[in-house]
Amino acid sequence: MKKITTAEQFNEVITNPEQSLIKFDASWCPDCRRMDMFIGPIEEKYSQFTWYEVDRDALPEIADKYEVMGIPSLLVFKDGEKKAHLHSASAKTPDQVTTFLDSYHA
Repeated sequence: MKKITTAEQFNEVITNPEQSLIKFDASWCPDCRRMDMFIGPIEEKYSQFTWYEVDRDALPEIADKYEVMGIPSLLVFKDGEKKAHLHSASAKTPDQVTTFLDSYHA
C-alpha cells in the first residue's frame, strides 16, 4: 500500500482513470492497527484496485471534503469521483471489507 502525504499527491491519485482504493487511518487508531493485521491478503486478492493509505490527521481537509468521519475508512475513486465508501463502523472485520469490495462494481 502506497502512502499519500500531500493534497497534491491525493488529487493526482484520484483523477487517475484506474480504480484507486484509499484507506484513511491514523497512527493512534486501534481499529486501524487491527485492519493492518488482515488487509494484506485482501489487497492481494483485489488487485484491480491500486491501494493507497492516507493519515487522516496529516490531511484533515481531504478527510473532511470526502466525509471521512471515522477511521479506518476505505474509499474507491476513479476519474476524480468517489465511487464507494466503507465507513469505519462497517470496516472492522475481513468479512466486512471483502463484502464491500465484492459489492462494488466499477
